[in-house]
Amino acid sequence: MKDDSAGSGVQNRRDFLKAAAAGAAGMSAVLAGFKPLLGDRRRVPGESRTAFAAPPVPIVRIGFVGVGGMGSAHVQNLLNIDGVQIKALCDIVPAKVERAQKWVVEAGQPLPSAYTRGDHDFERMCETEDLDLVFTATPWEWHVPVCLSAMRNGKHAATEVPAAMTLDDCWALVETAEKTGRHCQMMENCCYDRIELMTLNLVRRGVLGEILHAEAGYLHDLREVKFSSEGEGLWRRAWSRKLNGNLYPTHGLGPVAQCLNVNRGDALDFIVSMSSPARGLHEYAVANFGPSSPQAAEKYALGDVNSTLIRTKLGKTIILIHDTNLPRPYTRINLVQGTKGVAQKWPDRVYVEGLAAESHAWDDFEKFAAEYEHPLWKAIAAKGEGRGHGGMDYIEDYRLIQSLLKGEPLDQDVYDAAAWSAVVGASCESAAAGSRPIEIPDFTRGKWKTNPPLGIVAG
Repeated sequence: MKDDSAGSGVQNRRDFLKAAAAGAAGMSAVLAGFKPLLGDRRRVPGESRTAFAAPPVPIVRIGFVGVGGMGSAHVQNLLNIDGVQIKALCDIVPAKVERAQKWVVEAGQPLPSAYTRGDHDFERMCETEDLDLVFTATPWEWHVPVCLSAMRNGKHAATEVPAAMTLDDCWALVETAEKTGRHCQMMENCCYDRIELMTLNLVRRGVLGEILHAEAGYLHDLREVKFSSEGEGLWRRAWSRKLNGNLYPTHGLGPVAQCLNVNRGDALDFIVSMSSPARGLHEYAVANFGPSSPQAAEKYALGDVNSTLIRTKLGKTIILIHDTNLPRPYTRINLVQGTKGVAQKWPDRVYVEGLAAESHAWDDFEKFAAEYEHPLWKAIAAKGEGRGHGGMDYIEDYRLIQSLLKGEPLDQDVYDAAAWSAVVGASCESAAAGSRPIEIPDFTRGKWKTNPPLGIVAG
């Protein structure tokens, strides 16, 4: 019998090379579609600011854009913080503006101006109102336009998360903040939760040793929310049809990034990202709306579970998970591991070598609370009881106002907003490119090497 193995091997190699070439061409076509999403990560115009601060203001005059769920919660928080005047309210739904106006008047402040003339009426507000801060709690695609309009008109900007969905937009926020000297803070409330703050205190006081690794995420069954006919349901499911990656990284990433001194002694370097198949939303639609429904006919780009591995400039590692389309209890994971021990929320537990009650066994966080409860939580948490997400929403609003009143650097500055949000675009690129490593831009342009840690985490 003739042996064809050699010829077959040659043919196999040829077939492989041909397939690889076709795959590369196909991948190039895929990535071409991501150009607006990804942007130019080598862009380095301007000069990064160290300890970005602005002159103090005697009273923070605020205009709100979007006063639905989260926006209305922030309005109510800020009405209970000294040094604040809410002067303008903008929303495409007039009834929501009227509701918030009533709250402001009941709090003893003058009736704020109303802006309800459509999607872009925030531009008129930014151009005409005498404000110190514009706060946006809108659907994701509006975060950047509102923030840019605010800063270009001489106002500070605060935005719900994520700050931006593309790398180009991350750069736009950074460049505009630098050019105008106005703040742009992404309001990442999870940095102010009790256990996250206590973990920061443990880290800053050296209890966990040198921090080498962290695990974090946003694992939240949002199927009912995504198919709702109100609130986030009006827009959030659309993103699941458009993008495949980690679309909501900052709840998990923000707190552990602070523990790792990202942008203040270290920086995000590159990521590798991959997604599971998309099944959850389709199965939910079939079960709840029927197999012939318009909802069941939708096609989803977002894999049900996205896993992203991040490496920092100093070689530290972060595992970041996004999971919003499958049945599961809520968790952000929030694990920080150092050379002396490890701390975790979800569940709340700590292990410190030499301090543990028994070897290789977890201790409850409460064992450390007497000595390591974060001073900010001890001072402010009681005022935030019942005001959203266990009080952390109130603390983040309080800290923003205090920083503006005193003219101090923000706890989360524009470079944090950009770096943490950049995971969206970079994870989508990596997932589309067969989990190829993708660089995270250094928005600080090297200043991370010398930037001091923020006061909020000074211990």
